[in-house]
Amino acid sequence: MATEHSEAERHRIIRDALAYRPFATVRDLLDLLTVSPATIRRDIAKLHQSGAIRKVFGGIALPENAASQRLHARPFEENRVLNVAVKQAIAIEAEKLCRDGDTIIVNGGTTCFVFARQLAARALTVFTNSMPVAATLWESGVCHLVVGGGELHREPGVLFTANPPDNEFYASKFFVGAQGIGPNGLMESHPLMARLVDDLARRADEVVVLVDASKFAVRARHSVIPLSRISTLITDSNLTDMDAQMLADEGVNLILVEANNAPGLR
Repeated sequence: MATEHSEAERHRIIRDALAYRPFATVRDLLDLLTVSPATIRRDIAKLHQSGAIRKVFGGIALPENAASQRLHARPFEENRVLNVAVKQAIAIEAEKLCRDGDTIIVNGGTTCFVFARQLAARALTVFTNSMPVAATLWESGVCHLVVGGGELHREPGVLFTANPPDNEFYASKFFVGAQGIGPNGLMESHPLMARLVDDLARRADEVVVLVDASKFAVRARHSVIPLSRISTLITDSNLTDMDAQMLADEGVNLILVEANNAPGLR
């Protein structure tokens, strides 16, 4: 049965739809909410009147004075320069989990991008929804590359469609990062990103999470993948004992890289 959202929840989801882009259509919002177009239009009118969003032809946009105030997540290019050495160390460990001939899914995000660079010379089949991952594997890789279709969300650099393709893609492992991690599992701020990760996780036998330890301090709005669904999590030695125990209690295989001795990018 579809989830019914209260007005306050609908308004939050509508505002979140602008986390990664300056414009969202009414169709986008209908894909996120189980309500009628008339209800969506009433919600848009209220949020426009309050100044939370701006009503435009065919959908909604950020208020003119808030175009640069997207607080939910950093853009891909901004995240790309953070914790680079640790991300490389995580990528090196993640590559060890891949065998030649494997079919894998690599999600968007900067840690997965570094991981994809590590895979450049491997004989793999890689499905990705990430433009940066696809670009680096196209330019320097030898793998068989499959790219998901859909609308481009520019800041995270991912392609998304609310309607899954007819030819389903399945893999032995799904490599994914996260905006945050907690007792309820992986978390994302944007509802579309949450749906995307959930869909990709359903297409893989194992979920492998690639995150630096700072992500355990982040609490985003949407829980995406429960800890019990994660097979392996690779992070750095700054992980707290409490968080390590939380993962152990859920049966997650934990791999730690040494934060202080992480290698630089090649």
